[in-house]
Amino acid sequence: MNKLTKWSITAALAGFLFGFDTVVISGADQKLQELWNSTDIFHGSVVMAMALWGTVVGAFFGGIPTRKIGRKKTLLWIGIFYTLSAIGSALANDPITFAAFRFIGGVGVGISGIAAPAYISEIAPAKNRGRLVGLYQFNLVTGILIAFLSNYMLSGLGENDWRYMMGIEAFPAILYTFLVLSIPKSPRWLYLNNQQDEAEKVIRDAYSNKDADELIAEIIKDKESNIKSESIFQKKYSFILTLAFLVAAFNQFSGINAFLYYAPRIFEAGGLAQSAALLNSVGIGLTNVIFTYIGISLIDKLGRRSLMYIGSIGYIVSLTLISLSFILNWGGILLPIFLFMFIASHAIGQGAIIWVYISEIFPNHIRSYGQSFGVSTHWVFAAIIPSFIPYLFGWIGPGIVFGFFAFMMVLQLLFTHFIMPETKGVSLEDLSKKLIKN
Repeated sequence: MNKLTKWSITAALAGFLFGFDTVVISGADQKLQELWNSTDIFHGSVVMAMALWGTVVGAFFGGIPTRKIGRKKTLLWIGIFYTLSAIGSALANDPITFAAFRFIGGVGVGISGIAAPAYISEIAPAKNRGRLVGLYQFNLVTGILIAFLSNYMLSGLGENDWRYMMGIEAFPAILYTFLVLSIPKSPRWLYLNNQQDEAEKVIRDAYSNKDADELIAEIIKDKESNIKSESIFQKKYSFILTLAFLVAAFNQFSGINAFLYYAPRIFEAGGLAQSAALLNSVGIGLTNVIFTYIGISLIDKLGRRSLMYIGSIGYIVSLTLISLSFILNWGGILLPIFLFMFIASHAIGQGAIIWVYISEIFPNHIRSYGQSFGVSTHWVFAAIIPSFIPYLFGWIGPGIVFGFFAFMMVLQLLFTHFIMPETKGVSLEDLSKKLIKN
């Protein structure tokens, strides 16, 4: 294993904690609502969604530390936030304290979606940038799987089993925090901050002499041609901002976070017993890992657009079938099959490309702020949509909700065909020039 891969895997472990933290709450969902006797609105918008609102804050402001103190130091702070969140939420005795510590973890999630993909994209060669940045998503879905599995195994350990579910995240969080100390700073960030000697040392430590010379020359040329104080909201960046916004928004309008947060509840609504619902959630996590692996294996071969085509069509078919299964009361084994199809479609398409795409389309000198815009868009919708799921399920029913998600994926397919450009195999510097001209 070469150094670039080792560094990428270490940074990508932030994705593992992201995935674990995002869905571990699903195992405690209904138990916490019963424990604190919360209404659907309070439970959905405060207890369940507070981490998501923390993620929105982290995504909005995460570009600042990522740019100011650097990718590596930001990744270190992320590990500290996850650790505090896990311990605090496990020890909480009321919904407000619980929500406050979940908020801290959410901040870590929001920042990690900026800092980790940015770091990896800036150290990776163009030819396999998609695969290396994709390690972040692979770790993310592995974290989801382990969280589902952990919830299943810890369920039934007594009335406080939810505390074990929430607290166990502290162990991987502490390990990750120490591992981050072993990676170097991003060479492109070092160049932006006039630390050329250190940047060159990092590049020559990981690349052959010829590749290192070419990369250094390209980064220096790009730095000289750009104004350090530019805003991402200048007119010339409008197309790139549109791409980031639409990719991020469509990701959430597939219903993926709404499903992951409430997987056991959705299975139970489809007629499965609680234990079967938790076990099927583990199956969902495993399907997610398998098809994410397939997606990141293909991303630098087929390209980002091809995976989006595959995922969009899979979304439309599976979400339509899920909607019909609730409306027509098909029940039985069909609903889990359709939900597995939905997860597979997400994993091979949007799941595989979102963090890669948002991390590579912005120029070096505004990447962290551009990513903050794209990631913020993602998490604003990720906070709003799951917040209303318990209420919407009770008001109009899951069939209508999933039908709406299917319609949104038709719009994503049109976006992929008519607007979304391909980015595979192009250096970050050449790619930003191409997109600005567009």
